Amino acid sequence: MSASTLRVAVVGGGPGGLYTAALLARQGHTVELWERGAPDDTFGFGVVLSDETLGGIERADTVVHAALAAEFVRWDDVDVVHRGRLLTSGGHGFAALGRRRLLEILHERCAGLGVRLRFRAEAPDAFALADAYDLVVAADGVHSATRASGAAYFRPTETPGRCRYVWLAADFAFDSFRFEIAETGHGVVQLHGYPYAPDSSTVIVEMREEVWRAAGLDLCDEAESASRCAKTFADALHGRPLRGNRSAWTRFRTVVNEHWSHGNVVLLGDAAHTAHFSIGSGTKLAVEDALALAEALDRLPDVPSALAAYEEERRPAVASTQRAAAASMRWFEDLAGYVDQPARQFAFNLLTRSRRVTHDNLRLRDERFTRAVERDFGCPEDADGTGTPPMFTPFTLRGLTLRNRVVVSPMDTYSAEDGVPGDFHLVHLGGRALGGAGLVMTEMVCVSAEGRITPGCAGLWTAGQAAAWKRIADFVHGSAPGTALGVQLGHSGRKGSTRLMWEGMDEPLPDGNWPLVAASALPYKAGVSAVPRALDAADLAAIRSDFAAAAVRAADCGFDLLELHCAHGYLLSGFLSPLTNHRDDAYGGPLENRLRFPLEVFDAVREVWPEDRPMTVRLSATDWAPGGTTPEEAERIAAAFAARGADAIDVSTGQVVAEEAPEYGRSYQTPYADRIRNALGVPVIAVGAISSWDDVNSLLLAGRADLCALGRPHLYDPHWTLHAAAEQGYAGPGAPWPAPYRAGSRRPPTGKG
Repeated sequence: MSASTLRVAVVGGGPGGLYTAALLARQGHTVELWERGAPDDTFGFGVVLSDETLGGIERADTVVHAALAAEFVRWDDVDVVHRGRLLTSGGHGFAALGRRRLLEILHERCAGLGVRLRFRAEAPDAFALADAYDLVVAADGVHSATRASGAAYFRPTETPGRCRYVWLAADFAFDSFRFEIAETGHGVVQLHGYPYAPDSSTVIVEMREEVWRAAGLDLCDEAESASRCAKTFADALHGRPLRGNRSAWTRFRTVVNEHWSHGNVVLLGDAAHTAHFSIGSGTKLAVEDALALAEALDRLPDVPSALAAYEEERRPAVASTQRAAAASMRWFEDLAGYVDQPARQFAFNLLTRSRRVTHDNLRLRDERFTRAVERDFGCPEDADGTGTPPMFTPFTLRGLTLRNRVVVSPMDTYSAEDGVPGDFHLVHLGGRALGGAGLVMTEMVCVSAEGRITPGCAGLWTAGQAAAWKRIADFVHGSAPGTALGVQLGHSGRKGSTRLMWEGMDEPLPDGNWPLVAASALPYKAGVSAVPRALDAADLAAIRSDFAAAAVRAADCGFDLLELHCAHGYLLSGFLSPLTNHRDDAYGGPLENRLRFPLEVFDAVREVWPEDRPMTVRLSATDWAPGGTTPEEAERIAAAFAARGADAIDVSTGQVVAEEAPEYGRSYQTPYADRIRNALGVPVIAVGAISSWDDVNSLLLAGRADLCALGRPHLYDPHWTLHAAAEQGYAGPGAPWPAPYRAGSRRPPTGKG
């Protein structure tokens, strides 16, 4: 398209709009830009850009890059102040400059390239401009009028956060990125501060909405807000004041659009997407949008192709950034749950909150700091002075000490016959036990024939099934000594009598169906699944007996740990969720009633399960559906089981209702485990797209989990744990190689490239 000249209208004179205008003008296009404010109007103070973004700017326009480079303030350290203790982590590498100076540089570049800049000018509606211009770029910010007028096309959603924050400035330069926590009489308040000029710093003060209101800050004007924030953080500011710039308390809004363009109108920057300021990505995303849009227009033959390519290229990167930003935002929203952590663990938790900085990454940046966190955690040093990775430290539950923190997650294999586990189960579970995990869990083992999910599900309701399980337990204990074997007991409830997963997951059997039971007579898939019968008092008593009888058999088999499955919409989970429990008796209604039957089953199992062997409970901490279990209710459910003697909570999510909408992503379920652990002080098992040993180490060191359960990685590599040890150079007692396998404890050499 570079050979053809486009008439381009840009709506919005922030960094994203200005940089887009400059790049397109540099390509030879005719560009006009509308900005409602004056040239020197700006909100906020400093802007942080990453080396990656700067590299893209340098490749696209050396003039802008050189001007920016001359202005940057650079620093490496992050300071975290926790209850008066200062902890510093280095090697991070930041670059910042004043937002006003950034705009001046872009104004000058646009003017030099012939862009017509219209300041103090309200832009016409973008869709009206679209008739007169070949391309309209809507870079009109988080409150985008273009997005609002084109909502039917862009299909936006805006999700407000739970905190209030205000942008302020101090007339001195911090020498680091500073995070400071103040525990006030109204609640926890946090400061985010960083330098952006030799004599100036951005200071963002943030707190939960309820803390903000309790402190009376909702009644303060800008000057009073700045004064009170300065008093709260007087030590960090060395008694200096704070100033505003039309600074108002606001709530962050996460903006997502299903589509970024319609016709020749395209959204860019905050108009298209937002990412919480705590990872400093707003300007970064807008600048990278501009780079991608300009590149697509230069490469492709027409505007529609270019806009499609721009969106296709940028969406994955933006989605990844938004996931990281959401994790960071939620961490600060839940800050009060972390302040009781030891200081260094708190600092490590803060630094890794977005999951973009990890244990291994942080060790590369600042090995000394990371080693100190490891020592506090209890990682012993080897004879050569290297530390034991956190995942290979032992962990004790009741009378069982696991040699490491890795769990092979329960995974249904649908390969049993009449509930009897066979050679497949022996090889499947035995192979993973030989692979080094501290705990290997069975799939959900059903307590009755009617409690199966599919005809291929394993059970423990007959002596023959118990004998088959004992064979597997004997193999694990004899051939993989030190590996614990756990059994997960459950009942399918309304999700039973279905086909094998690979024949149609959750689809009813074509024939040979058995009757279903559940808390309420609600099918899993309306119009598809069979309607279950609501359990009566006699049914409840019989099912309690089924669970207890299966637990007795499990103990006789030699299982080291028993987990009660109260998640994923199966029978016990169906009692817990308000979406699936519509009973009007003592087992329905308020949460304490919905808990009643699962707790009765837990008590019945705990009574017959050996006292020295631990019991865990798997929960769905959210249903991912409106009206379902809330995080607050999940805490109360976990607390109830812990009070009855559960030794750990295995925190999963979802699969309760068919119409769920999970927020998938790396380690996406771990925040729910984190919340329960830090709110209740109960050990937790984290699950959910944990895929690397680096993730495991990071979660453990940050205090977000005690054990990590991995499913798919163990399907891909049964020796995942041993390979994780080899890749980290660890050869200690937490991951011993079986004698017949020791020759394979080093990665085989590969051919020369």
